Amino acid sequence: MTAAADHSAAYAEVAHALADYFDGLHFSDTKRLSRIFHPQAIYACATEGELLRLTMQEYFPIVDKRPSPASRSEPRVDRIVSIEFAGAVTAFAKLNCAIGPKHFTDFLTLVKLEGRWQIMAKVFHFDVQSN
Repeated sequence: MTAAADHSAAYAEVAHALADYFDGLHFSDTKRLSRIFHPQAIYACATEGELLRLTMQEYFPIVDKRPSPASRSEPRVDRIVSIEFAGAVTAFAKLNCAIGPKHFTDFLTLVKLEGRWQIMAKVFHFDVQSN
């Protein structure tokens, strides 16, 4: 297999794995999110001027409690902006998505462990859109 084919296959694998991320957020489904987030992953944001840093044990209960965008019939605006690789088992993905009026840019670092891609860190920024 050529390097281009290897890269294409790896890109497709990461993009496929990120479907659980997008679906998990849209449906507030931590079962789906737990398939893509490594149990020791970090969630971080500094948009509001202070560091918000959560573990998955802290983050998932927040997701479980919030009404899902799907339940509010919000349109999906999620997309993969880019995926870059630093070898066969390390990737960086830049994504856009929205939950309510918050429009997010997510930077995700992923590793491939036990045959599947998992998010190790989610660092993000959001802007609040007015209607």
